[in-house]
Amino acid sequence: MAIKDLIPWNRDRDVAVRRSDETSPFLTLHREMNRLFDDVFRGFDIAPMGFGDRLSDRGFGWPNIEVGGSANEVKVTAELPGLDEKDVDIHLAGGVLTISGEKKTETEDKERLFSERYYGRFERRIPVDDIDEEKVSASFRNGVLTVTLPRTATAKSNVRRIAINKSAASQ
Repeated sequence: MAIKDLIPWNRDRDVAVRRSDETSPFLTLHREMNRLFDDVFRGFDIAPMGFGDRLSDRGFGWPNIEVGGSANEVKVTAELPGLDEKDVDIHLAGGVLTISGEKKTETEDKERLFSERYYGRFERRIPVDDIDEEKVSASFRNGVLTVTLPRTATAKSNVRRIAINKSAASQ
């Protein structure tokens, strides 16, 4: 049976039936697999694999960073498991705190005849204003980096309270 015999109309006429790339089973499989992976990574808010060479580009959110503060200081805490102090760089320039580093791990098991290598680079930039750059300090303990950024005297005095007014919609 020919494909044109399956078409319910114009059976008696010669209807050109084209077999385009859209009906190729391999191309269809390829597109469906791409769509499947895109949907999976979109559900986890992660970019598709292969884009970017840094973990932060992939959207994994590594390292986890918390920024908190008070009237006197800003405190930045980064969770960096498996890293040492020598693997992390901290810079403060132009009102931007930059935390960057690399993680390299190699495992080799000669009995089982396998080896694994892991390499990850990250860089996080956090804008900070009104910081006394001369008094910034950092500590690293048990894989947790804490950067303390004291505020300047002018920043402490520029804090003002803002009153909240009831809106007409909430009445």
